[in-house]
Amino acid sequence: MSANLWRVPTIFFALIVLIPLGVLFSSFLTPTGEIWTHLSHYVLGAVLRNTLWLVLGVGVGTCTLGVSLAWLTSCCDFPGRRFFSWSLILPLAIPAYVIAFVMIGLLDFSGPIQTAWREWQGASPSWLPPIRSRGGVIFVMTLALYPYVYLLSRNAFQTQGVKVMEAAQSLGCSPWQAFWRVSMPMARPWILGGVTLVLMETLADFGAVSIFNYDTLTTAIYKTWFGMFSLPAAAQLSSLLVLMVFAIVLVEQRLRPARRVSDEKLYTMKQSRFRVEGPKKWLCLIYAGLVLGMAFLMPFCQLIYWACGVMARDLDWRYLGLLSHTVLLACVAGLLIAGFSFVLTHSVRRCRDGWSKLLVRVATLGYALPGTVLAVGVYMSMVWCEKQIAKGVESVFHVDLPMLFTGTIAAMLLAYTVRFMAVAFYPVESAMNRFTESMEEAGRSLGASGARLVRKVELPMLREGILAACLLVMVEVMKEMPITLMTRPFGWDTLAVRIFELTSEGEWQRAALPAVVMVLVGLIPVFFLNRPQKAW
Repeated sequence: MSANLWRVPTIFFALIVLIPLGVLFSSFLTPTGEIWTHLSHYVLGAVLRNTLWLVLGVGVGTCTLGVSLAWLTSCCDFPGRRFFSWSLILPLAIPAYVIAFVMIGLLDFSGPIQTAWREWQGASPSWLPPIRSRGGVIFVMTLALYPYVYLLSRNAFQTQGVKVMEAAQSLGCSPWQAFWRVSMPMARPWILGGVTLVLMETLADFGAVSIFNYDTLTTAIYKTWFGMFSLPAAAQLSSLLVLMVFAIVLVEQRLRPARRVSDEKLYTMKQSRFRVEGPKKWLCLIYAGLVLGMAFLMPFCQLIYWACGVMARDLDWRYLGLLSHTVLLACVAGLLIAGFSFVLTHSVRRCRDGWSKLLVRVATLGYALPGTVLAVGVYMSMVWCEKQIAKGVESVFHVDLPMLFTGTIAAMLLAYTVRFMAVAFYPVESAMNRFTESMEEAGRSLGASGARLVRKVELPMLREGILAACLLVMVEVMKEMPITLMTRPFGWDTLAVRIFELTSEGEWQRAALPAVVMVLVGLIPVFFLNRPQKAW
């Protein structure tokens, strides 16, 4: 197949990202009249301020926790370091909206902590700030998202190697001075990448902020669509959110240093660590243990406690349907998107020019877009396509067509594909990089070419990478709330939708049961992801 034909898949996947974005920005051509006037006067200013404060607070909080914990577990030797090195990643298994309703249930005025304090002291604790506040939202989302910064920062500190530490010590630097003057500047690209990912997740969050009743652009989009029944106004709000995401990406690119530090040799060298002595080592242990306890152990144990209390009356055959819908969507989306990522990776390998790289960058841009934005863009695109098809059929056959795509699983899968293509593409691309040209030439010399070469040589070598891509997409789809909530067919509820319904009514204990089921089911692909991967 020629290079021009292999460019067709990259153009196709780029178009499925660009079309929803184009539809969103074209919504400004549609007048919304009184609705947009109401939004601009009474809604837009408040949600913009709330969104900016949330982005700033979560960015600072996750950077502080992630970088400090990565430094401690990578460069310092203290009791429990090996345990915390891997266990501090566990909060990724619990969605932010689950941690949100657990914290509200525990720390609210009617929660067990304040209730027990009032029974003991006769008054509410003045030292405990209100959880239903801007600070409470920032606190919860910081606990849920810091592992993104932690993972990338830890990788940066580990790859710096022993020579960096020895150089800092030879210049008379203490561990703290070495951190600020040497390690931080070298790790800045990784830290910026982690913080950028956190900011994108913060802008995309819908579940946690809706549980706190903290209005941001994502909740305003949902309320405008389903409350005011104005899809064009929701699209206009979505375009503002897209511009904020693009601004964050541009700022990250400008702040990223132009020069790269070569760590190929340092990565293979034995890592030296500063030995923490005296009371400081116990402070490190307490700090890491407190973060792990607040972000994972306490929420998960509380979920199990609440779920046990309501299991007898709430657990019925309905949960079998919720579980089957969740698993079915995750499996179908995982297989579909992993297959698409293989086609995209294979086409890029055949077309190694600048245009192909640009198209791949566009095709994997969807992960930077919030789920509410994609839901609106995909829905409007499908509505437009349906209208054009219906007009053509009516003019030729004089038959009115029903809805073909909107409100179907196809709409959900299309939105998932746009959102999680990057999640699946990079593991497959990493596996493809191990398939060298000499291996391809060896396969051709043995008589394998075209589709047979792909089936007999490439696919077996890329199996681990494709499996990793499939599992990653499955985990993300299980936790995804706004796309599922806004594009699902009528009656097609999942565990995430059930959690949203119960938390919207303040039923924290009843929401624990679907949350526990979601976490336990999500641990299955996570277990396979933790196995050693040969190709990724």
